[in-house]
Formats: sequence, C-alpha cells, structure tokens
Amino acid sequence: MGSCLSADGRSSLPHSPTSPLGGRRPVSTNSRRREDQLHKVPGRMFLNGGSDVASLFTQQGRKGTNQDAMIVWENFGSRTDTVFCGVFDGHGPFGHMVARRVRDSLPLQLSAHWEVNIHSNKGLKENSSTAAGSMNSEETSSTSMDEEWMVTADLEEIEKHPEIFPTLKDSFLKAFKVMDKELRVHRKIDCFCSGTTAVTLIKQGQDLVIGNIGDSRAILGTRDEDNSLIAIQLTVDLKPNLPREAERIRKCRGRVFALRDEPEVARVWLPNNDSPGLAMARAFGDFCLKDFGLISEPDISYRRLTEKDEFIVLATDGIWDVLSNKEVVDIVASAPLRSSAARTLVESAVRAWKFKYPTSKVDDCAVVCLFLDCSPKNSSNVKPKKEQVSPRGLAMDSIKQDPTSPVMLKELSTTARDCPEILPEEDEGSEQVCHVPKEEEAWSALEGVARVNTLLTLPRFIPGGDQKRSAVQK
Repeated sequence: MGSCLSADGRSSLPHSPTSPLGGRRPVSTNSRRREDQLHKVPGRMFLNGGSDVASLFTQQGRKGTNQDAMIVWENFGSRTDTVFCGVFDGHGPFGHMVARRVRDSLPLQLSAHWEVNIHSNKGLKENSSTAAGSMNSEETSSTSMDEEWMVTADLEEIEKHPEIFPTLKDSFLKAFKVMDKELRVHRKIDCFCSGTTAVTLIKQGQDLVIGNIGDSRAILGTRDEDNSLIAIQLTVDLKPNLPREAERIRKCRGRVFALRDEPEVARVWLPNNDSPGLAMARAFGDFCLKDFGLISEPDISYRRLTEKDEFIVLATDGIWDVLSNKEVVDIVASAPLRSSAARTLVESAVRAWKFKYPTSKVDDCAVVCLFLDCSPKNSSNVKPKKEQVSPRGLAMDSIKQDPTSPVMLKELSTTARDCPEILPEEDEGSEQVCHVPKEEEAWSALEGVARVNTLLTLPRFIPGGDQKRSAVQK
C-alpha cells in the first residue's frame, strides 16, 4: 500500500528521491540538526508528559505506525502569556511523516505571519489616523468615495472584534496555505495520497483563537450557573457529510458517497475512480484530491475565556469515536494529577474501544489537555450535567449509564497497557463566535463514524475499461 501504480505496474507518482536499495533517502545531517535545535526550544513539548499548564499523551493503536502527533508550545512567539497547542492525525502511507512535519513547521509559519500582521495593522492605524488628522476641507472633498469606504471597512473589521482576532485569523489562513504549499514541493515526503488533520489554537491571556481542518476536535470543560462541569464543543468535525462541504466538493467534480457496508461514513472520491475514499473534507496534503474539492483552508473561531472555563481538550478521532464530549470532560477532571490527565483519557478510550468494538483495531490516539487556571481545582464536587451547545459546536447527549462511562471503565479488567506506549519518531467574559448553520449542526451531530480507515485505497489509474471498486482495508 505504499505507492500508486499504473496498469503496467510503474509508479504514477512524481519522482521522489530514493536510495540505491529502493528505500527513501535518509534525512540529511543539516535537516536533522535543525530538528534537534527545534526540539530543544524551551517550553516546546511534543512527547508524552506534562507541566503545570498542559498534559500530552499519544499511543499507537493496532493499525501500524502511530500517525498521530501533538504539540504544546508555551511562551509562543516569545510572549509570556501565549500558548500554542495542536494535534495532528496523519493518514495514508506517509501520514506519520506529514503529521510530524506539520507539527514542526506550522507553528513557525503561524508565528512569522502573526508578527508581520501585527506590524501591518499598526501601520494601517497610524496611516489612517495621520491621514484623517491632516486632511483639510479641500483635501477631504478631493478624496474619492471608494478610498474612504476602503479605510472605513478595514477599521470596522479591526474594531468589531478584539484586535487579536482579525490579526490571528489572517495569520492562520496564510500559515495553513503556506504549509500546504510546502508539503506539495517537499522532496522527502510523498503527500500525493497522504495527509493529516490539524486542530490548533493560540491562547493569549483570555483570548482564544482556533484553526481547524479535518475531524480532530477541540472541546472546553467549563462550569454552568450551578457550578456543574459541562462540555462545550469548540470545533466542527469537517467531514464530507456536511452540506456545505459536500456542495463544494461536487462543484469541483469530486464525488461524495458512502460504501454499502458503512452507510454512515461519507467519503470523498475522484471523478472517475473509486478511490481514495477520504473520510474528511479538509486536510493538509492529499494532493490527488486537491483539484476536486478537498481544501486546506481552516475553519477559524474566536472565544473569550472566563473564570468558569477550566480546561481545553484537543484530541484525534481515536478518542471521539468511543467517548462523548461529556465523558471526556469528566475523565480529565477526575485525573489524579494534571500531568497525567492526557494519559488517563487515552487509557479510558482504549478500554472503551475494546469493549464497544472488540473486533475492530484500536485507532491511534493523541491528546492535549490545556489547563486555563494557575492552580488545580478540587473536582470532587462535579455534578452530572448535560452538555451545552456552543454556537460553534454540536449538541451531544448527556452521559449515559453504560459500561463505557468513566466510572464503569475503571471496573473493566482489560487495561490500556495491552497496547505499547509509542513515542513519536522524529522523521521529519463574553463569547464572540462565528455561527454555524443549523442544518450543519444537525449533520455534524452524527457520531460513531470511525472504527474504519480514514483512507480506504490509494488511487489507481487504469486506462480503458470499467474500473471496479477496490476497498482495501489495511
């Protein structure tokens, strides 16, 4: 499953450098040195562990190489009050390399664009202020209406949100675009049939900006008016079953349909080939589908954090396929130590996998828990409560009394230690949100669509004749 083959058995992919023995060339010494330097940056965490601020944990599933990656970067952009977090779920033959490349490169791109935009916005304000103050009546009368409208529109965009949001929104858009271009021309990572999701956030003070592509997810653990712990979903799972995503894909000649044996899983297919069957509508990489509706533009949202907000959980779909948002919040809140919260959540998810889907292969899991207050709070007074619906999130059922609830999970005899712990390899106050159409919330409320491969098959270009569907499970 490592290459795309034509009818004569030759690779149809662009030439990629290989060693005389047919393997990929080893990473150069300079590249390795740059990676080593990056991994030694103070405050940058990407392996299993934790701090007072965050907890990280990833574990390989039963499908092969761990294709999940994660990162927490404190003092991001040399700002003491700023944290960057992200989780990345790779797919395809080189998905693990794509996920880790995005983990390493995207934060740098984002930081660089953020700095540029900050200086640009300062210049815009200064220029508009100077121009307004220096105009006399004759100069004002000679100014065109179009120019006046453009200046006013720019200022309104800056003023209607906290200043950080339009600045960071533009930075996210540019960084994601540059990241995808970088992957397209990368000499050592073949991204034609491989890609990754990305759910990322920047928290500066009480301001939270999230950029998301794919079906990894971010949720918020917060308190309601009764001081009960509830879950608020912060991102939408960007899958082909969403009407707006399906419409865009079809307009670009891509196809969206589900296989007969998994009718709940909508997939993206090439116009004339029943492949690759990608189970998401946005992703980095996957360039075989980029001309047919798949995009890497992130869904971006803003939230103003309050004193009731306790923590944020970012996780790949290996978690969400078996645990509800409320269950995840309860598990994290009940962890004995903050530094072990992510591991506790992953172990609970693995137990749930084995109980709910004993014949399925456990998926890779990666979790980042970001704690929003400085001192741990006593979570013993948590009351069971239904999840709330954020305008940015989805309505989920309240936690049910079933064998996979956090309490019952502890009683199961099977432990997550049956799966070996794998560390990533180094291959390379008020709420302001954008509202999601109600029809998209209804479509997004579908759960339990994992347990299947994100990518079914690699594209095979066979000239002439009808091509039969090939759904090769790895």
